[in-house]
Amino acid sequence: MADNIELWESLGMDLETHDMLCSVLPQAFGDVFLSQENRPEGMAFWDAVTADIHGIRAHELVAAQAEGRKVFGTFCVYVPDEIVIACNGIVTGLCGGSQFWVPDGEKVLPANLCPLIKASVGARLGRTCPYFRIADMYVGENTCDGKKKAYEILGQDVPMHIMDIPQMKRPKDYKAWEQEIAEFAKVVEEVTGVELTVDNLNRAIKIVNDKRRALARVYDARKNPDVIPISGVDALLMTQIAFFDDPERCAQMCNNLADELEQRVADGVSVFPAGTKRLMITGTPLAIPNWKLHHIIETSGAAVVCEEMCTGTRYFENLVDETQTTLEGQFEALSNRYMGNNCACFTPNTAHRDDILRLAKEYQVDGIINANLKFCTIYDVEARETERILEEAGYPVLHIETDYTDNDAEQLRTRIGAFVEMLG
Repeated sequence: MADNIELWESLGMDLETHDMLCSVLPQAFGDVFLSQENRPEGMAFWDAVTADIHGIRAHELVAAQAEGRKVFGTFCVYVPDEIVIACNGIVTGLCGGSQFWVPDGEKVLPANLCPLIKASVGARLGRTCPYFRIADMYVGENTCDGKKKAYEILGQDVPMHIMDIPQMKRPKDYKAWEQEIAEFAKVVEEVTGVELTVDNLNRAIKIVNDKRRALARVYDARKNPDVIPISGVDALLMTQIAFFDDPERCAQMCNNLADELEQRVADGVSVFPAGTKRLMITGTPLAIPNWKLHHIIETSGAAVVCEEMCTGTRYFENLVDETQTTLEGQFEALSNRYMGNNCACFTPNTAHRDDILRLAKEYQVDGIINANLKFCTIYDVEARETERILEEAGYPVLHIETDYTDNDAEQLRTRIGAFVEMLG
């Protein structure tokens, strides 16, 4: 602990306020995770990481910086990690998922803004998250108006690069994103002092693809209709930590967990009783430590078996072509992969609803919860049409709008309990 305090002091953190955050997390983690029965043994790794969430990885990043490596903080699944890794940089996710950070964000942002944005800004300005202090550069993107303006505030404090994501998916938009990736590569080369080459980019593409394959194996084990080998909240924790963990270690630990889950399926070992209703959550991302919705669902008689969101299938589905032999070909392959994600920022966005239907069938779900963070306009606008199409396909849907507070926890429990009961 003394080493952590020394590290946090060197980063200019507000230790008194940070202690308040650290004091509540153990209780919350115990209530949500350690209260579960029959958890996979492989979850011990993620438990250990969470127990020292602002220590272990933070020390690794600072040690890497001492060796001359650069750390890039990102906020979106569209930023191509492969470019940073190829130039010997490190990527760490920065999205805030705690109400603790929201008040500091509201000092410079309107209250009627998405809590994820307010928490992310608050974590930096309040000096209570080491990852926001460590990053040498932030990489933003224009997936929503709130984030675009928040980046102007963060950019006053930290070097910022903004990537311009096309808002449609025509051939020229794929080409535009390819060019945006090429421009990002030049920035990364300048910051890291490392030249991007075909060889080091190929290696990085393989590293990130291997992480995606490992995450996909864990999710595939959740598709079994008779055995649910891992809780949804445990799978969510794994995905959340994947955003800032070392990618090669992440792949190894996910593959180890997948081995155990596949054996559990073969042996008929489930973490839920037979007949438990299978739910999918779609909508806005659930950044760490936002576990509220999963916890309420899985203590209300149902199981979450899939997340169609950025902290879910969008993070690992679709691989980058590993066969390209020129930088131009690699940039095109990266563009094709990342533009395959279906965020609500695109118009038209029928492919997003196609994805939800496909995943509902693959994971054999009984119902779907369409979850929206308050004031996330683009997902809220999509909700009505999404729910109509899902219900026409025979899937019961519950629409939920929530934030990071616990003020609505009992109301949500009542609504979710009634929804599960309605499923029969």
